[in-house]
Amino acid sequence: MSTKQSILSTAKSTIKLESKAIEHLTELLNEDFADAVELIYNSKGRVIITGIGKSAIIATKIVATLNSTGTPAVFMHAADAIHGDLGLILKDDVVICISKSGNTPEIKVLVPLIKNAKNKMIAITGNKDSFLGQQADYVLNAYVEQEACPNNLAPTTSTTAQLVIGDALAVCLLELRGFSSKDFAKYHPGGSLGKRLYLRVQDLSSQNLKPQVGLDATIKEVIVEITEKMLGVTAVIDDNAIAGIITDGDLRRMLSKSDNIADLTAKDIMSQNPRRISEDAMAVDAKELMEEYGISQLLVEQNGAYAGVVHLHDLIKEGII
Repeated sequence: MSTKQSILSTAKSTIKLESKAIEHLTELLNEDFADAVELIYNSKGRVIITGIGKSAIIATKIVATLNSTGTPAVFMHAADAIHGDLGLILKDDVVICISKSGNTPEIKVLVPLIKNAKNKMIAITGNKDSFLGQQADYVLNAYVEQEACPNNLAPTTSTTAQLVIGDALAVCLLELRGFSSKDFAKYHPGGSLGKRLYLRVQDLSSQNLKPQVGLDATIKEVIVEITEKMLGVTAVIDDNAIAGIITDGDLRRMLSKSDNIADLTAKDIMSQNPRRISEDAMAVDAKELMEEYGISQLLVEQNGAYAGVVHLHDLIKEGII
């Protein structure tokens, strides 16, 4: 077997092993999971998630997922907790402790302290009979038969299982809260994902110049307007309503068909009933229209009146495409 074939074989076996372990998690789910979700949902406090080693890294990701989907969460490293960070935990907080073995020294020190403070504790562990499993109020079983590591040592399959359980918790809580795309946009205003959910056509078209000519505009006036407004297009307006559109392509086609353009006007070369979009529409809707009809500009209107142009480049600039 060649080196490339060997690499691909190992990669495929790793993915198959981990996917099988994830599928097995569905058989391990019980009422503790549902009770844990309801506990968090009804809690007046936050979710404190702790762990050590690779489990701590998984904990930080679960914290990020919960925060972005409407459940306030804080990460607390298990080692730091027993050296002062235990003060992070407030009266009404729910604690999730993640540990594959459930028997690490830090966990054995930390768990009694959490219990003494009367906080409810949820365990995500691969060993429900461990110290952590026995002490937790609810146990989410993350047992895996073996790690993907050929030595069955490096946390691979086990951390994937922990992560999947965290995602399942987050999604269940999201649905209970009725968390919508508008809510998601509120927590993701800076990235392209958030922009897809809140950015409107007006936000883009208002940044552009507003090319327009009348029905009787000369070809020279049309060319000047398209050139000055730098969008490769102009709207043809009749009583402030869109009558048609003229693009760079329309001008080129006109020149290839006609030797005498002196008497031509905008209404002679415009395309009637152009694609248009409301300025209140989402920017992502403009993207979909452009893709559907293979165009790079859309005329924008509001209450039947011409309002401007949104260009493909605007969408690219904002990360919508």
